[in-house]
Amino acid sequence: MEKKSNSMTASQNGKQSKEKSMNSTIQSSKLMKLFEDELKDLYWVEKAVTKAIPKMIKNATSQHLTDALKSHLVETEKQIDRLEQVFESIDKKATAKKCEAMDGIIKEGGELMESAEAGAMRDAGIISAGQKVEHYEMASYGTLRQFAETLGLDEAVSLLDATLNEEKAADKKLSEVAQTINVEAAKEEEQ
Repeated sequence: MEKKSNSMTASQNGKQSKEKSMNSTIQSSKLMKLFEDELKDLYWVEKAVTKAIPKMIKNATSQHLTDALKSHLVETEKQIDRLEQVFESIDKKATAKKCEAMDGIIKEGGELMESAEAGAMRDAGIISAGQKVEHYEMASYGTLRQFAETLGLDEAVSLLDATLNEEKAADKKLSEVAQTINVEAAKEEEQ
């Protein structure tokens, strides 16, 4: 009687193990789909940013801000290449999907530039918009990097991590530039 019970338990355990494995595969495929969707979103973001940065450069008056933006534009073009490598690493065609959130951030930045007088106040607005972009990108790259790690996509992890570090550095640079510009903008307000 006891042997029969043990063999039933082993059979049940095997069945449960198989179900867990199937659920894990289903979960992974769902996570992979989410990873791909978010990757398409971020691809659109980076392409949109390459169009927005030149407008920011044109409207900036601070040389430090202009230099930081030009440097980040070059980085952003490399980040697009890296995203294409991530698509390639998962055997998918690089495709963009419009990101409504980033579209809104870019439009808001454009409105800030239009409404502010040229000078430190407009530069402060440009930095504000730029940092919103950076923070969105940092959140997105961090999330994608974690998805890739969970999915065992080592090449994607490495590529996404490199860009995440660049985005953090760009945000830090904008914060450094803001220290001087914000003081100048405050003084403009007093005059």
